[in-house]
Amino acid sequence: MELLTQNSKLKKTSKELGVRVFNFGIPAYKSKSGKLTCPFAGGCVKFCYARKGAYIWSNVFPAFEKRYEITKQHNFPEIMTQEIIKKKVEYVRVHDSGDFYSRDYVKKWIKIAKMNPTVRFYTYTNSITMVKKLKFPDNWDLVFSDSGKQVDLIDKSVDKHTRIFHSHEELISFGYVDCSEIDLYATKWFNKDNINVGLIMH
Repeated sequence: MELLTQNSKLKKTSKELGVRVFNFGIPAYKSKSGKLTCPFAGGCVKFCYARKGAYIWSNVFPAFEKRYEITKQHNFPEIMTQEIIKKKVEYVRVHDSGDFYSRDYVKKWIKIAKMNPTVRFYTYTNSITMVKKLKFPDNWDLVFSDSGKQVDLIDKSVDKHTRIFHSHEELISFGYVDCSEIDLYATKWFNKDNINVGLIMH
């Protein structure tokens, strides 16, 4: 099965910027067995786009479950590296659905990034304490989500973070970069100095 795919936003991002960006997803919030895949999700559970639409179609959801099971294998870093090489990936968005669910899982992703130093990785996450305690390589960019249980741990003066707005005009007025359409605008490679990642509610 395919581990790395492209949702509609990343297809548009790839086309607009002329790069090869793919996403990796696992079930949003909970797996079929009830395992929390977004352990620090808060209010975002109610409006999570990955818990509706195409993400829950009967021919789509099982793929997220299979990817989740693969992440638990000891050789997940090697399997993912093979996929990255096969698809000639330049950027990987880790989790267009789901989040870092354990420390061991985070470490596997760090290993993947180190095994692929020319590939750039980024993720939006609510697992703030989990990732802040670990050292990520330079080819990784973290964006803290502002709607989880650990939102109070975000230092918005120094931590790259998201904020949800109702309109583009409101987003710009607060000094945020609009990343609603072009996903890579959220990363340090396309917005080096701006830590304010704006998204429009949908």
